[in-house]
Amino acid sequence: MNPPVVRCISECFVKPHSVSEESKHPYYLTPWDLAMISLEYVQKGLLFAKPRDKDQEDLMKNILERLKQSLSLALVHFYPLAGRLVTKREKNQNPPCYYVFVDCNNSPGAKLVHAAAVDMTVSDVLSPTYVPLVVRSFFDLDGAINHDGHGNNPLLSIQVTELVDGVFIGCSMNHAIVDGTSFGHFFNALSEIFQGDDNINVRKISRLPMLKRWFPDNHGPLISLPFTHQDEFITKSEAQAQAQAPQLLERIFHFSEESIAKLKARANWESNTTKISSFQSLSAFLWRSITKARRFRSDRITNCKLAIDNRSRLEPTLSKDFFGNLYQTVKAVATAGELLEHNLGWAAWKLHQAEVNHTDKSVHEFVNDWFHSHFVYQLGQLFNSSSVMIGNSPRFNNYGNEFGLGKALTLRSGSGNKLDGKVTLYQGRESEGSMDLEVCLPAHSMHDLESDEEFMSFVSSSIEA
Repeated sequence: MNPPVVRCISECFVKPHSVSEESKHPYYLTPWDLAMISLEYVQKGLLFAKPRDKDQEDLMKNILERLKQSLSLALVHFYPLAGRLVTKREKNQNPPCYYVFVDCNNSPGAKLVHAAAVDMTVSDVLSPTYVPLVVRSFFDLDGAINHDGHGNNPLLSIQVTELVDGVFIGCSMNHAIVDGTSFGHFFNALSEIFQGDDNINVRKISRLPMLKRWFPDNHGPLISLPFTHQDEFITKSEAQAQAQAPQLLERIFHFSEESIAKLKARANWESNTTKISSFQSLSAFLWRSITKARRFRSDRITNCKLAIDNRSRLEPTLSKDFFGNLYQTVKAVATAGELLEHNLGWAAWKLHQAEVNHTDKSVHEFVNDWFHSHFVYQLGQLFNSSSVMIGNSPRFNNYGNEFGLGKALTLRSGSGNKLDGKVTLYQGRESEGSMDLEVCLPAHSMHDLESDEEFMSFVSSSIEA
């Protein structure tokens, strides 16, 4: 049987509905933004069922027209996403200077794509045990890295893919411009405008992005990288190629509110504390379960990395509406033997300590280190086959995003930034306390994880279908 084919029907570029004086100036990148320049775009989207009582042609026409209009209005507030990266070099200086920033003026805008998945149904997405590879085709800019956001490559692209009985709205956003919090903020704002009043002049959003840049004292706004050419800090490495390989399986595991509560209670009881969170408990459970499935030797060093938002850790704190990248990772380290010989509470407490010890001082130490070395993350350095990397957040209001199609059936992501051991947490569909976990592992490790009776005893049947 031939695999499903996704074909492009049309595409266009969308500019902000109006231009502010602020948007006429360059939008400068912070150390956190620049460090992301060699990684891949953030790609997340929602699958909706088509209403059966509506004319399908008119339905798609109305969705696309209204989405185009809503995007134009959203970009008034999130104008950097309509821009393009610009590079300026000063090679004769010692050290050389390489500047990357966003030009918000000289750009055709964000991209909107209409596509169709030939003969593909909602069930073809939801029913398979593993996420079908064709889902990656529901996103534009597949395989693009953030530095590619120059010239004709947009910083934001939204692809609307029509299925036989459904619609997938996939958003690809440049990770040097946004982190997960800002990605979610934009998607929520776009949906809010889409659902708003038909009067184009009164559609506002409840949470405006804070576009003022954050730079440490005596730095910025234009930061120089000590390079002469992009090849010195950009590598499309073997690690990135691995993410595209079919042998890396991707599966969604559903954890109910009750299962997560049991893990939290167990972790706290075993550590004789009440301080361990649901997130830390579940992360520790995943770290131990995946390490067991990998069948490491007892002396193999392993670690669990957590993506941590710095907005609330800075002093003074920054608004949750701060737009840009403000994430770091913290980690706990142990040998495989230590991790599996000790209980869940032991592992969860290590993650708890890693998180609570990440303070304003830690954030400033990171920034000082960055200005000393100007490092740019490489995917292969962030991930290795001994790591479990846990990203995203179940706090993001994914299922509040509606585009005239009711509540989404499920959430899926593209191929960006995926490697062995990547775990992405999403809000569960049926309740705020439940979570969906997107786990990426090689086939042999995935099958061992699925054979782990303890792990699977906490996994619930997803209600998404």
